[in-house]
Amino acid sequence: MPSRTGSRPGADEPVGAATAAGATEADDPEAEFLAVLGQRVRTMRAVRAMSRKMLSQTSGLSERYIAQLEGGQGNVSIILLRRVALAMGVRLEDLLAAVESPPDWPVLRDLLQKANADQIAEAKRVLSGAAAGGEGPAQRVALIGLRGAGKSTLGRILAERMGWTFVELNREIERENGLSVAEIFAIYGQETYRRLEQGALRRLAERPGPMVLATGGGIVAEPVTFDLLLSSFFTVWLKARPEEHIHRVREQAAKGLAPTRMPDSDNALREIRGILVSREPLYARARAVIDTADRTVAETAGELTGLVESHLGTGHRRGA
Repeated sequence: MPSRTGSRPGADEPVGAATAAGATEADDPEAEFLAVLGQRVRTMRAVRAMSRKMLSQTSGLSERYIAQLEGGQGNVSIILLRRVALAMGVRLEDLLAAVESPPDWPVLRDLLQKANADQIAEAKRVLSGAAAGGEGPAQRVALIGLRGAGKSTLGRILAERMGWTFVELNREIERENGLSVAEIFAIYGQETYRRLEQGALRRLAERPGPMVLATGGGIVAEPVTFDLLLSSFFTVWLKARPEEHIHRVREQAAKGLAPTRMPDSDNALREIRGILVSREPLYARARAVIDTADRTVAETAGELTGLVESHLGTGHRRGA
């Protein structure tokens, strides 16, 4: 094994700088990310007329570290990168952005931070190309909630009672792409699935006619997709306790109605609780909430139907 010469890298030096330097951007997406990051640091430093020495003194980091950072070398520490950003007076997210922001983005961001709720809603309407003054088609209902909430079961019942079309978003994604959701995740990953989910939802939002839509439990994970759902559909959160979610999914699996079986362990319950806690503030953005705990399907379906009819107004005729 070749001997190592020179001093041991300091705590503020990127890890693995030598190996990263030998990687080509075309072959290694991580090397490409580091190269873009380094270029952004160089550009922002130059715009602020800061030398490496000045940035080193302001951030408390070595000039060698800054040179390696700007050269796209090493596995960058987020804490040290934050110190670089603070020293230059820029936002950390601007250094880490997936794509280059347009020149006016800093101005828009500052204006949005100072805007009130009505101004933000108007900005979203303009940027999305939505029609003025609307909250989406009146005869459109979307059901959200964790897996096992009853979205498909209750959605079908509601659609039948109202004389509307029932659509499951995941089945629509599968139909459009010729692959199951599980296959999409396995082959292309979650990022691609979320992109396909947004595209399918956008096309459904533009489809004419009344509709009941059952969504995937994780649709709230992508802000743009979820906002599109909220603005295009009367959205109802079907809420239940974690224990009920697990019990229902196990029942579905036993009947062959669920693609995967829920593990019989305390870990599964803890995982469901954690997911529910993290998603509850997002689910709570729905226009209405129905608690399905300790209730039969018939009872919940009756409340859901009444809720939708109340939303549509007394003049609505079923199937109209």
